Amino acid sequence: MRSTDRQRGDEMIKRIGVMTSGGDCAGLNAAIRAIVLHADTLGWEVIGIEDGTHGLLDRPVRARRLRVDEFDGSLLRRAGTILGAVSTGDPFAFKMPDGSVADVSQRILDGMAGLKIDALIGIGGDGSFRILDRLTRQGGIPFVGVPKTIDNDVPGTDASIGFHTAVEVAVEALDRLQPTAQSHHRVMVLEVMGRDAGHIAIHTAVAGGADVCLIPEIGYSLDGIASKLQAVKDTGRAFALVIVAEAVKTDTGEPVAHRKPDGGIRYGGIGQWLAERIEVATGADARVTVLGHVQRGAEPVAVDRVIASALGVHSVGLIAAGRTGRVAVWSRRTVSDLPIEDVVGQTRPVEHDDVLVRTALGLGIYLGDLRT
Repeated sequence: MRSTDRQRGDEMIKRIGVMTSGGDCAGLNAAIRAIVLHADTLGWEVIGIEDGTHGLLDRPVRARRLRVDEFDGSLLRRAGTILGAVSTGDPFAFKMPDGSVADVSQRILDGMAGLKIDALIGIGGDGSFRILDRLTRQGGIPFVGVPKTIDNDVPGTDASIGFHTAVEVAVEALDRLQPTAQSHHRVMVLEVMGRDAGHIAIHTAVAGGADVCLIPEIGYSLDGIASKLQAVKDTGRAFALVIVAEAVKTDTGEPVAHRKPDGGIRYGGIGQWLAERIEVATGADARVTVLGHVQRGAEPVAVDRVIASALGVHSVGLIAAGRTGRVAVWSRRTVSDLPIEDVVGQTRPVEHDDVLVRTALGLGIYLGDLRT
């Protein structure tokens, strides 16, 4: 099994590396802090690798020793990541300056070898885990993953680092939009992040009192939305709140997105598309707010700090126990871990029988064409 293939006993560990990879989010610095503080109790050094695998491509390698005295409490509260992060560039198919594509994985491994680390902790999402798992397998380096993604779509963990803060930001946005919606008798549409899953949207809908919530996992119709908004109006309320995840498609199944220069897809615009059609269908005055990266950069809420700290400590403990090739997870208010094979290439969508789906339906929120 992978968890025993690459075991390295505690007595052999003297220096570990840590990197943050993929999009930033709140709580990353809390996780780094926990890794450094716990490693220090074991007498280990921690090397912080800057800008993910990109820092290992440069010569000299961009990395530095992280010391306990850096973590005086202020970093626990700070958003973003002190190590930097990148969300582009596959080392096995890396786009070079001349436009060609090359495998630069060995250069990255050579950079890692120069740091003389005995194990690596990668804080990232599924895409980062896929790359780091393959890299560290190739280099024979013990690896542990710590899940972070505001989308909360990593399987096996109830919450990823950054998710709860992203929800708080979105709920605060709805709280601020509601008085304007009421004052001007408008339908306010809030577009939130959620590339493959609607966890942020449905949590925000329940906590923020939305009337309509659209997520990628559940289909919908414009007639259904119009019918719900009419039902709201029939109660005597002249305003409504609508929340939509960025990856929701049009009613004909088309994504609202544009292609990036590197060929990837960037979602955005479904909120405006939806607001325009709500106006046509209902005659209401509809306005849209797109939160975008505002959801990533907020000061981490207490829950994210707790989860990040617990997962950071557990990841170091896994290395000390020789249980690598695993991902630390938060499940049922405790830490646990899974083989990385159970996480890489998988996703965790909002299931139709999810408790928040049942809750939203029980509150009368329109979720689409789902039938209970």
